[in-house]
Amino acid sequence: MINFFYIAGGVLLYKLLKMNYPDKISEHITFAEAIRSNTAIKHGIKNVPNSEQLANMLKVAKHIFEPLRKHFGIPIRVNSFFRSKLLNSKLPFHSKTSQHLKGQAIDLSSMYKSVSNADLFNYIKNNLDFDQLIWELGTSKKPDWVHVSYAGPGKNRKQILRSIVKDGKKMYVKWAV
Repeated sequence: MINFFYIAGGVLLYKLLKMNYPDKISEHITFAEAIRSNTAIKHGIKNVPNSEQLANMLKVAKHIFEPLRKHFGIPIRVNSFFRSKLLNSKLPFHSKTSQHLKGQAIDLSSMYKSVSNADLFNYIKNNLDFDQLIWELGTSKKPDWVHVSYAGPGKNRKQILRSIVKDGKKMYVKWAV
């Protein structure tokens, strides 16, 4: 029965397991959206945060996602938010120190041509307090998606990187304007 809910996108999984999770992480992110993963579905992985990870997710939504959503006034796709350790290990190019494991990172993509992933990246870079911001793959004009993390006031490093693939391995280089 749980597999059915994974296949259906995880929408009712947390209710089925009788855990006390909110329906929404923020005004525009549902809990189901924040834990959903095609890889988790494929492998039958339970991808639910503990209370500390959930608290971090709420901060990311409040300080990164919602201000971004408000500025552009359009829906923004959440590609990946929370990842359990097991889920993270199943992903290609995964990092053992990924802030997704702590609920501190979110991967985003624009859903509309009027706002590009580069627009999302640049708005975050120039207007929001963040820990790490990554121009993920893509071209020099447009990333495939944007990775951003939030550690908390006084803890954010404002680190800006670009990911590239070299010799079949994903690498991170300092952002060069």
